[in-house]
Amino acid sequence: MATASKAALRERLLAARRRVADDVHAAEARMLSERLEPMVNSDSTVCAYAPVGTEPGSIELLDMLLRRSGRVLLPVARTAGPGNKDAPLPLRWGEYRPGALVAGPWGLLEPPGPVLPSSALAEAALVIVPALAVDRRGVRLGRGRGFYDRSLDGRDPRAPLVAMVRDDEFVDELPAEPHDVPMTHVVTPRRGAITMVSGGHGGE
Repeated sequence: MATASKAALRERLLAARRRVADDVHAAEARMLSERLEPMVNSDSTVCAYAPVGTEPGSIELLDMLLRRSGRVLLPVARTAGPGNKDAPLPLRWGEYRPGALVAGPWGLLEPPGPVLPSSALAEAALVIVPALAVDRRGVRLGRGRGFYDRSLDGRDPRAPLVAMVRDDEFVDELPAEPHDVPMTHVVTPRRGAITMVSGGHGGE
């Protein structure tokens, strides 16, 4: 799919999310938390993200992950600066502390610090990845900035890569590129956790 077509798909998905009523979003967030809870090991590290706006999930979901695992890392996204055409850097990480998130670039929420290196991702037993849509091969459509493309190869290969989306954002097929990293699982509010078939591609 051409870049322009991907951009149009992203816009359609984001527009659909904006139409979701607040009470529906909250109910789906509770269901997602219930679906994810059995996937979390105690005394482990989980890499997740703080949902903003209409993204699936909630801060309460992060609190559940912290109770279950004991340690939750959230991404800290930065670029290389104007001299490098604002190229995305591999994600760095910060430890989640309830009530302590601060505003980051692009409207994201992130821990205030200290900032851990990108290699901290390898400590995670579970990696929860934001997505606009996922298909049955594990192909993931992100927002197009490329941060996760530059980061996910640094994970523990045994750690599940879980994309969290609404039910109608789990689709039959999405465009894939060779550098993309496939998701191993998708979690939706009503379908629960689904294991992907091998051989797909996914990425932002």
